[in-house]
Amino acid sequence: MMMKIKEIQASSIITKSNLPDADYVINPYVGCMHSCIYCYARFMKRFTRHTEEWGKFVDVKVNAPDLIPAKTSKYRGKSIFLASVTDAYLPLERKYQLTRKILEKLIPLQPNLGVQTKSDLVVRDIDLLKQFKNCEVGFTITTLDDNLRKEIEPFTSSVQNRIKALEKLKEAGIKSYVFIGPIMPFLTDWKKIILATKHCSDLYMFENLNVRGNIWDSVKNWLNEKHPKLLEDYECIYFSKSDYWDKIEEEIKQFCKEQKVDYRIYFHHGKK
Repeated sequence: MMMKIKEIQASSIITKSNLPDADYVINPYVGCMHSCIYCYARFMKRFTRHTEEWGKFVDVKVNAPDLIPAKTSKYRGKSIFLASVTDAYLPLERKYQLTRKILEKLIPLQPNLGVQTKSDLVVRDIDLLKQFKNCEVGFTITTLDDNLRKEIEPFTSSVQNRIKALEKLKEAGIKSYVFIGPIMPFLTDWKKIILATKHCSDLYMFENLNVRGNIWDSVKNWLNEKHPKLLEDYECIYFSKSDYWDKIEEEIKQFCKEQKVDYRIYFHHGKK
């Protein structure tokens, strides 16, 4: 896959968040390398000058660590999330180490730190993560089937490597969670994910597949190519009156109660 990598100078790095559980977000990179078919961050392309498709470019904010203030009480006790429209642990992070340098700068500020990733590279920074009084690290796991993972998020860490990383975080005493999302109808076996990870996850978050905007085009193309028999079912769920997600939500609540695991559900019930 051809990927355009560009080093840029950012004007700011800690920005106010629209996410429900974060006061601020940090995105060390613009763009992503994962090529997830369900990516909701595609809208970010219009804020760049790129002509490449989303998923075919990454801008590296090389000065990002320098934009973290050395001394301030502004962020103490406030929640800062890495990252909202990229992955803080893209493969490029091995070279640039922006996220690691950002964490080093954040330690004296002691925010409530949240990290969510699809990469096992996060274990590299366990030594820094342990220095935050309030820190949680989450892994997105959409499936336990690595063949399906290669279809829907081809350039991400394997499922088994993510689970191994969760175990290492648990061993280090770092609070961790599994983000099961998006749930791909008839393909994501979320019950199996819970059973495979409950020994190393403190919390589960659930999100259903959102097909708003141009996400549906990407999902539809994938279904046509890989799972044509499911296309009609997906269209029924999203473009006709369906109680599919209501039923799934109730099943999640019941199963989590039975398994005695903490959970949060973030479902989109609107149509395209």
